[in-house]
Amino acid sequence: MAPNMSLFSVNAIIILSTEDGSRIFAKYYTAPHHSSTSQPDAYERSEANAKRIVQSSPATPYADVKSQKAFEKGLLEKTAKQSADIILYDNRIVLYKAESDVMMYVVGSVDENEIMLYNVILAVRDSLHLLFRYLLSCFTFLPFILYPHFLPLVPAFCFCTLRLRQRRQAVDKRTIIENYDLMSLTIDEIVDDGIILETDPTIIVQRVSKAPTQDVAQLQGIDLSEQGMNNLAQFGKQKLGTWLRQGL
Repeated sequence: MAPNMSLFSVNAIIILSTEDGSRIFAKYYTAPHHSSTSQPDAYERSEANAKRIVQSSPATPYADVKSQKAFEKGLLEKTAKQSADIILYDNRIVLYKAESDVMMYVVGSVDENEIMLYNVILAVRDSLHLLFRYLLSCFTFLPFILYPHFLPLVPAFCFCTLRLRQRRQAVDKRTIIENYDLMSLTIDEIVDDGIILETDPTIIVQRVSKAPTQDVAQLQGIDLSEQGMNNLAQFGKQKLGTWLRQGL
């Protein structure tokens, strides 16, 4: 195997607020099997019979919080007015996506495959979209599934849910903070120790949103899929129309 071949692909995944530049989430990865103390490599020039010492780059270029914050600040300033999805910054390839009031970044080395990194940033964005939409549907309709005597309130909740979906469909700072644990699990399902594990948003959300073992028995027979939630919403709209025709 070639000495430079490695599964390590991602240096960092960062989510910043575009309003004040604050860090919402940041995870930096260290390349495995890399000596923390750089060993010099000597190259001998035959003509001048001289030696040139080239110092190897450190394993972790942003080892402390101060250097990380400086990198993130410069990165946000660099991409704030950019419309592309990729830039070269600080001798690193950075893929990024803007969503509502946040900016998401995937950082890789300068010789990394850009398409692979682009698939990672798309996986992060699309997985969070699916996850937050799934949570919104579950938390809205699950009480009516578990407690059928609340069904008369379905129309009002359907109306509120539609309005809420219009306002909270996007991945924003507030939604990420409220679901920080699930967001962290989502990113860990995509990248682990800098190694890309999965980029299919559907598979990622299924793993993250899987019900705990003790709750499986209670949720058996309940359709919590998107189609099931849409069917319940349709039922509520039909009930609302019937009640309006009856003058209620």
